[in-house]
Amino acid sequence: MYERFVERRAKEALSDTPVVLIVGPRRAGKTTLVRKMAEAGRTYITLDDQTVLDAAQSDPTGFIRGLDHAIIDEIQRAPDLLLAIKRTVDEDYRPGRFLLTGSANVLTLPRVADSLAGRMETIRMLPLARAEIAGNAPTFLERLFAGKLQGDRNAVVGDDLVRLALLGGFPEAISRESERRRQDWARSYLTSVLTRDLRDIADIEKLTELPKFVRLLAEHSGQLVNYSQFGSSINVSHKTGQRYVALLEQVFLVSTVQPWYTNALKRIAKTPKLHFLDSGLLAAARGLSFDRVKASRDLFGALLESFVFSEVLKLMTASDMRLTPYHFRDQQMHEVDVVLERDDGMIAGVEVKASATVKSSDFAGMRTLAEACKERFAFGVVLYDSAGFVPFGDRLAAAPLSSLWG
Repeated sequence: MYERFVERRAKEALSDTPVVLIVGPRRAGKTTLVRKMAEAGRTYITLDDQTVLDAAQSDPTGFIRGLDHAIIDEIQRAPDLLLAIKRTVDEDYRPGRFLLTGSANVLTLPRVADSLAGRMETIRMLPLARAEIAGNAPTFLERLFAGKLQGDRNAVVGDDLVRLALLGGFPEAISRESERRRQDWARSYLTSVLTRDLRDIADIEKLTELPKFVRLLAEHSGQLVNYSQFGSSINVSHKTGQRYVALLEQVFLVSTVQPWYTNALKRIAKTPKLHFLDSGLLAAARGLSFDRVKASRDLFGALLESFVFSEVLKLMTASDMRLTPYHFRDQQMHEVDVVLERDDGMIAGVEVKASATVKSSDFAGMRTLAEACKERFAFGVVLYDSAGFVPFGDRLAAAPLSSLWG
């Protein structure tokens, strides 16, 4: 069993907060984690059990009455339980009373959005990070802001890096021996998410068209969002395309990343960027095999950028720093794939390059960002397919991609 980054945060939150909600994609390992925590004397209840679900939906208040130090798995299947939990917590505010999990972000549902404000801490749990798989304590983000990255003699490079990006982070996919079996699992997973999970949270008029919609999004992972283009692919409006993307965000299949901008720069793209949250699912949605990706650096570049973005999000859950991710692009097409803003205003940049060489021109976007930030700019790194660390001027360097988990 892997040690998960969020376990420490969940235990800390339970020590001083009445309700803790762990949200993330289905099959990311949430149930495994909370079952482990159930061994400490907590009652475990899953709403994947139809009998239990019927009881919770028919009488939410009666279902919650008498529960204490309870774990409720898949809370999005009966969101009215959150209102009942609010009432019992208001009567008895002791910390650690409820540990909840959700495979959809129930807090975006209007009737429950404000019900537990101030009473609940929400922790996001994504599939396995490479550092979790390796059993390493992650330090990449701290070293990035301190400007103390370095080379890695044991860096994962070349074909091995391609395989890692194709693998993704879902435990069940990782456990399968062959590429074909991993892709079979990923396709089955996507079908389940697009039918069952979305049906739990929304009424979707074109459910049968969603696989086609997701394939189009996969083709645009790592690119700027174009809701009109997305919607037209299944003959729906710009507004409906935007709604569908938001729903896919709620079930943690994709993420839209807001642009970073400042008044110091007048011509900056202010359009969000789209990423799949798991590179293995992205590969399955695009039909990418090892042979196809190895033969095309363009295919590998798009896959690798989403892989790195997801890894950074996972490292953020393990870090004590409070960071917000953005992307950056100006009208001269100078861009930085991931911009991280710390809560004190300091900025670090991460650019991803699917190549074994880095040139000075690869830092054009980073230099533009650094100039806009001035003293707020901590450091900028181009992560590339090699083992070496190469300085490229003041607060700029190239470093191995495996710095993320080394």
